[in-house]
Amino acid sequence: MAGESHNTLPPPEFDRPVKVLIVVAPYYRDIADGLIGGAQAVLEKAGATYELIEVPGALEVPTAIGQAFRMSNFDGFVALGCVIRGETTHYETVCNDSSRALALLGLQGVCIGNGILTVENHEQAAARANPAGQDKGGGAAVAALHLIALARRWGGQKREVGLRPAGDDEILLAGSPRDGDSRA
Repeated sequence: MAGESHNTLPPPEFDRPVKVLIVVAPYYRDIADGLIGGAQAVLEKAGATYELIEVPGALEVPTAIGQAFRMSNFDGFVALGCVIRGETTHYETVCNDSSRALALLGLQGVCIGNGILTVENHEQAAARANPAGQDKGGGAAVAALHLIALARRWGGQKREVGLRPAGDDEILLAGSPRDGDSRA
């Protein structure tokens, strides 16, 4: 759109090393390669180390990230892939389910930059994947880095959420004043 303005945040700076896992579904290899190149460039510029793994499709990306989050020591994750609309409802299923799964992982504290493209055609995908163009792979890496920075900033401030037993017959809201927290 003419006159449209976009604001992008620069990558944060870190005082300790950052380790990121890039998980890519390379179904459209040329698109995946562009996304990977953009993500790698951002991570290298930020001084982060990274590993790259491939999974069969966009639906497997969140599962791989969930496994790595539980069983490894990565600070964050970059999810990459491309889903191009076809003739069936499979497009909606893959787009919605992969996005929802990544969002649920994020709400559990996983630092994820979502770079899974959901587009109408290959031309749109190519424009978004191009590191010299829209650079959605690089954008996903920047998002992951910002979430890692927030997690490190708030890392010592963990509080329970919800209800938990407080004593014999009493239930307190976690984080309530009786729970040792002066903030009500």
